[in-house]
Amino acid sequence: MSVLSPPASPIHGPWPAQTFIEKRWPGPAGAASPATVWAVIAGALIAALSVPLAPGGAGWLVAAIAGVAALTIARPPAEPVSLVRWQRPGLDRSRFAWGAATIALLAVSTVRAAGWLVLLCLAPAFLTGILAVAGGRTTKGILLTVWAAPAAAFRSVPWLKSGARGPGSGGVRIAATVGVSLALLIVFGTLFASADAAFAGVVDAVIPDLDVATALRWILLFTVGLLVLGGAAYLRAAPPDLSGLDSQHRRRVARLEWSIPLSLLVLLFAVFVGIQLTVLFGDSQHVLTTEGLTYAEYARTGFWQLLLVTGLTLLVLAGAARWAPRDTRTDRVLIRSVLGTLAVLTLVIVGSALHRMDLYADTYGLTRLRLLVPLCEAWLGVVFLMILMAGIRLRTAWLPRAVVAAGVLALLGLAAANPDRLIAERNIVRAHDVGSIDIAFLSTLSVDAVPALDKLPPADRNCALRLMAAQLGERDGDWRTWSWSREEARKILDAHPVADGRNCPLLVRS
Repeated sequence: MSVLSPPASPIHGPWPAQTFIEKRWPGPAGAASPATVWAVIAGALIAALSVPLAPGGAGWLVAAIAGVAALTIARPPAEPVSLVRWQRPGLDRSRFAWGAATIALLAVSTVRAAGWLVLLCLAPAFLTGILAVAGGRTTKGILLTVWAAPAAAFRSVPWLKSGARGPGSGGVRIAATVGVSLALLIVFGTLFASADAAFAGVVDAVIPDLDVATALRWILLFTVGLLVLGGAAYLRAAPPDLSGLDSQHRRRVARLEWSIPLSLLVLLFAVFVGIQLTVLFGDSQHVLTTEGLTYAEYARTGFWQLLLVTGLTLLVLAGAARWAPRDTRTDRVLIRSVLGTLAVLTLVIVGSALHRMDLYADTYGLTRLRLLVPLCEAWLGVVFLMILMAGIRLRTAWLPRAVVAAGVLALLGLAAANPDRLIAERNIVRAHDVGSIDIAFLSTLSVDAVPALDKLPPADRNCALRLMAAQLGERDGDWRTWSWSREEARKILDAHPVADGRNCPLLVRS
């Protein structure tokens, strides 16, 4: 057992996770290498100086690149440095794709200014980063690596400390080198800044004003960066053993025990889909007249229920695929036909839900929620298509990672589409039909929407852009918060400044 494993309780025996740690995740065999210690410290330091707490910006991309470089340098003590390590047999090359996806998700803040979009990309970036470092193919493997990540962050502290204090590691020299380097940079940087105004301007743009709040922020970000990169290096040096997670015997249910309930569910889905094809895709006048609803009201009242149906159906399919027997040819034909039919009918329901939300947005206008929820529904539709593909040969080993990849691509596609600008353009087009536009709502969008709002009539434009112009003026000059959208918005507003908007009404007729 590794010295880093928790001790067994003398009274109650091993703690619940100790068996797993001993068998599948004993940790690195030795202390962290000097290269690992140096790389983690340097990466955490760059992240502390780069990452903006709010809003997003280029600092996230700089921190991501620094983290990748640090983990490339970090290696187990016995592993030699090689430029062709990626060619060694048995290496999961999909980890390079997950690493690229992590950088792409963190780079969204360099392109877009919408804070909600940046936050939306951070969670999947955490997941793809874990997959890049520790791997994971099956659902159990992915969940296991996600669980192991925060545990690795804290287990890395004594591992890195032992590497810094170990023989030949030069722990004191590392601290002395860092201190001397900072002292030299501060002394000579101050002298150069006082000697040349141009150099002083560069220093002011790169280094923010040093005060107590800035120092505390740096300490906090350095600590978080040290834990994140230390945990990643720990997982890279000794990832959990994920082999054979699904090889154990699974308890199967009898053929009739699963086929009868799901066949009845398929019949219910078929009846509902038949009505949907009539109401939403065919002659709906009779149904709408009978129900006493307008077309938009009918769409609005059913979307959320259909979204819940889609999610629950996914759970039903997962449970059936896990417990339904497939030993005989009859079992395999039955599982393909029943689950395949259910998946196809669910795809029609997905189409119905998307049609309802599109109709709802046309009637009441597009918002972030009315954009995100259909995107989630469309992603679920793609998942059902992949389930159909996996059901042809009853092989699902590739499915968990494909589901994650589809979600990542959906988010990157959303960022490429510039959602806030898309919302503004859709509502402006709608205003030409209905004769009114909610300027108060449009003014709450991010500066990503400036190119679209700049095309409004002068009075509407001033009301929609006055808050954005003020925000751009307050946050000017910091490279950490730089983004392409903010730069484009600033150019537009500099060319056509916003006039006084104190008399803007909440609802402007256009």
